[in-house]
Amino acid sequence: MLGQAPEQSQNLDILMNMGPQHPSTHGVFRMLLRVDGEVVVDAEPHIGYLHRGSEKLAEGEQYHQVVTLMDRLDYIANFNNEWAFCRAVEKLMGLEVPERAEYIRVILGELNRVASHLLFLGTFGLDAGAMTPVMFAFRGRERIQALFEAVSGARMMHNYFHIGGVKEDLPENFHALMDKLMPELRRDVEECDKLLSFNEVFVARTKGVGGIDRDTAINYGWTGPCLRACGVNYDVRKAEPYSVYQRFKFDVPVGRDGDSWERYFVRVREMYESLSIVEQAMKSMSGGPVMAVGRRLIRPTKGDVYVRAENPRGEIGVYLVSDGTDKPYRIKVRPPSFCNLSAIGRLIKDTYVADAVIILGSLDIVLGEVDR
Repeated sequence: MLGQAPEQSQNLDILMNMGPQHPSTHGVFRMLLRVDGEVVVDAEPHIGYLHRGSEKLAEGEQYHQVVTLMDRLDYIANFNNEWAFCRAVEKLMGLEVPERAEYIRVILGELNRVASHLLFLGTFGLDAGAMTPVMFAFRGRERIQALFEAVSGARMMHNYFHIGGVKEDLPENFHALMDKLMPELRRDVEECDKLLSFNEVFVARTKGVGGIDRDTAINYGWTGPCLRACGVNYDVRKAEPYSVYQRFKFDVPVGRDGDSWERYFVRVREMYESLSIVEQAMKSMSGGPVMAVGRRLIRPTKGDVYVRAENPRGEIGVYLVSDGTDKPYRIKVRPPSFCNLSAIGRLIKDTYVADAVIILGSLDIVLGEVDR
């Protein structure tokens, strides 16, 4: 058009809010995107919308009550979170957990990993525009949730792992339930894998998107499937075995390119490994008590302790300080989602707006543990 003003013909960056209420942010998370056309020039993450003060609240609760707070940090990996806190207290008190309780913890923890990864698989497929996989993924996840309800009495927020063991023994029909669940669950995982992993459109949307090299990922504190997708063979269950993990044979899947597709596919392969661990644990689990013998009132001696564990989203760490009373003096949690999310600005910069959704989804964050 003749006579157009010079300033009107210049490219102008536009500020765009993505979230905090947005389906692709997978929780209350906001990113302020500066876009030039379809390209993201800069991305500024904002967290804190789900802050509940869990660490501070724990200082006013007795030790056994803190388990319920840990349940709510990562509400997709409840058993795994309960387990990490209980191990911290047990380490501080020098408690020896009965072998049967350790096996129960491994079985439920690995099933929780599969349930978490199935939820990721389904929602990540939605992020990429695939509607069908989430139906299959949720079918498998529902089977696991039904088993969790039969064991703990709750579909979520189980409060089943107690300091010194587990709340009560498994139901009498547990083996029958597992005999029915395992083949169905393996079939669900295989169907999801076949539907999505090498789908041409899905690969085109995720391969080469949001890549990061291993050194940068380590510097950001990445752990779990996100770090392993970069080719780093690090898994706390292997690097610093806890519970009875050293008794089982399993591989640690690693990727190569560190992009969104690798982060997805590492999780798919981890589900097969988790199912293998559960099958081994079911075969070798014996009878016996499920709770350590000791005082009912939990009152560790003065001191501090740090434990780490391999959760579905990566390494969770619990730093616990005791002043000798029945309540923790201080609890500090090292959540994997917070560290993995810290690189989001770097990953999204200079990508397309549509890829921002894919990249964020591939990190598989849970805002409950990011904000705490």
